[in-house]
Formats: sequence, C-alpha cells, structure tokens
Amino acid sequence: MTQTVLPPVKTANPPVAEQLADLAARYRNARGLGLQVLGVLGKSADSLLDQLPNSVREGLDTATLRALEVGFDAASLSRGPLPDTGIWLTRAITVGSGAAGGFGGTPTALAELPVTTTVILRAIQGIAAEHGFDPADPDTRMDCLQVFAAAGPLTEDDQTDIAFLTMRLSVTGATMQALIKQIAPKLALVLGQKLAAQTVPVLGAVTGAAINYSFTSYYQEVAHVQFALRKLAEETGRDRAQLIEDFRLALERD
Repeated sequence: MTQTVLPPVKTANPPVAEQLADLAARYRNARGLGLQVLGVLGKSADSLLDQLPNSVREGLDTATLRALEVGFDAASLSRGPLPDTGIWLTRAITVGSGAAGGFGGTPTALAELPVTTTVILRAIQGIAAEHGFDPADPDTRMDCLQVFAAAGPLTEDDQTDIAFLTMRLSVTGATMQALIKQIAPKLALVLGQKLAAQTVPVLGAVTGAAINYSFTSYYQEVAHVQFALRKLAEETGRDRAQLIEDFRLALERD
C-alpha cells in the first residue's frame, strides 16, 4: 500500500506584536559589543573624542562625507562582479582592515575609513536583498544610507533614537546627495570615537579590530531591523509610520 505524502503545513508568520518585540530586542542588543570594548578601554565614548588631535577633529566631517560618497558608489558598483560576502565574512574583512588601520596610528586609521565604510555599506545592501528588496532600487538605496543615521555602537543612552527609520524623502539625485550630507556630521562623531579607540597606544591594532567588529555587527543588526520593518509594513498593509511608532513603544518596554 502506497503511503500518501502530504505537503508540509505552512505556518503563519508570528503576530505583528511578537515580531516587533523580537526586532526591539535585536536593536537593543546591537551595541552590546561596542560597550564591552569601551569597558575594556576604561573610557567613555565622549572622552575618546577628546583624545583626537584638533586637526583630525576639524577634518572629520569632510573625511566622513568623502567616505560616504566614495563608499556608496563603490559598494553599488561591486554588486555585479562580486557576490555578497555574508555576515561573518564581512565582519572578518572589517576586522582585518581595523587591525591594519590601528597599527599605524591616526594616519592609517584615517586611510582605513573609506574602506570600512564601503564594506559595511555593501553588507547593508546584501541585507536589503535578503529581505527581498532590490539594492539598485532608489528607495532601497536611500534606506541603506539611512542605516548610518542610527546611533552608533558606543552610545549607551540612545536606544530609542530611531529617527533614522522615519526619514522619508522623495528620491532624486539631489535628495540622495542631501541625505549623505545630512548623515555625515552625525556619522563623523561616531567615526571619531572609532578613530580615537584605534589610536590607543600599543593596543591600536587589537582595539582597531575589536572596534571594527563591533561597528560592522552593529550596522548589520540595524539594517536587519530597518528592512524587516519595511517588509512587515508591506506584508501586513499597515501604515509604516504607525508600525515604527509601535516599534518605538516595544523598545521602551523591558
């Protein structure tokens, strides 16, 4: 007697509230490693910036803007010839660049900025693709950039700073450039903390590797939250603004 093989039962997605709670937990935990690195260094994020030379602090905005512009274009162009590297290989690549950047102090740490920015942007694009969004689509390109507007991994008290999720601009070449310029000053503060940590005497290379790992993993996690929320809004037909407000409320719960 032939046994009939039934197709697997398709299970429904978890309730929206449950998915939002999971995403909130993921977002809260994203900066954990960065704070551990700060603990090892025995410093606060604010005190790190004070260690940078004035000339470096004054040039951070320009350096960050350039890193974003170059990184965004390079990451997009690389998608054709190069496959996505995956979460762990991406982190390994940035660990290597962070170690190299920290080895030579401030000059090499500055030179490493656009490399790491490009690799992280490429990883964000890959995460967008994982969630079913085309990284070449203008709206998706904007969302990829907006991930860098999130609070950095070394910030302790900014877990509900989700303004980056609500940034909605009409997509044109001009607004894309405006978004880069809007994000650059905030990211410059975050990258300034990274630079200062990488230039800690003796420990520069080791700290550079750890810092880059924490930065990469943080922005990968934030990207997952960004595109999971976008996908959830599309799948459920819910208003995206209301969904983000519900996510904010989930963040505030214990």
